[in-house]
Amino acid sequence: MEDIKLSAHALNLWFGNKQVLKNIDIEFAKNQVTSLIGPSGCGKSTLLRSFNRMHDLSPEARIEGKLMLGEMDLYDPANSVTQTRKRIGMVFQRPNPLPKTIYENMAYALKLHQFPKAEIPGMIQSALEESFLWEEVKDELDKPAVKLSGGQQQRLCIARTVVLRPEVILMDEPCSALDPISTEKIEELILKLKEHYTFVIVTHNMQQAQRISDKVAFMYLGEVVEFEKTDAIFQNPVHELTANYVRGYFG
Repeated sequence: MEDIKLSAHALNLWFGNKQVLKNIDIEFAKNQVTSLIGPSGCGKSTLLRSFNRMHDLSPEARIEGKLMLGEMDLYDPANSVTQTRKRIGMVFQRPNPLPKTIYENMAYALKLHQFPKAEIPGMIQSALEESFLWEEVKDELDKPAVKLSGGQQQRLCIARTVVLRPEVILMDEPCSALDPISTEKIEELILKLKEHYTFVIVTHNMQQAQRISDKVAFMYLGEVVEFEKTDAIFQNPVHELTANYVRGYFG
């Protein structure tokens, strides 16, 4: 029996009069990597951002249904956005380091959440080590983060997420702006970190989905068409639409 960490139940989402997500029912298991695949505009990123409460900022957005972290209703008014994002971290398509030093990038969220000052340096080192970045930056923590390479910046953004010890890490095409070597490092990092975290990743890279995912959800026009173990989706899909997509007939 899988331990379900994150889930959506009868989820519908509109931006104004346009319905973007339609009756989504999906469960993400603890310590697994789930990839969301499907053509552009099918609702993958919208679903991902729903879990992180990113749509709170859009006055046009209207959500129906339940989004749960374990037994916690993410949209219960008693739960603050800040606390939700501490438990559900997010890494975006393009690295977005703050215009500060590497150290300040890491310390910012820890200070925001009022972690004890004495613990912050050790927490930063641990997160950078976990993110395969410590050895590369340990002697230049006062260097501007924007001076790092693209791949290093993305690993810094992952470290910045990991430092808060979230339960879930959401990733929206985390490698699409990176070269193959940096992509390989990020994938290696994801597979290592899933021992401690649950990952949900949007990707357009079918090979990447096959390499890193335990399960894959194929989305089309705002719906989850098929959700299965990775091998089943790529080798023996049930729906013709899924088969045509993973074989590259449209995208």
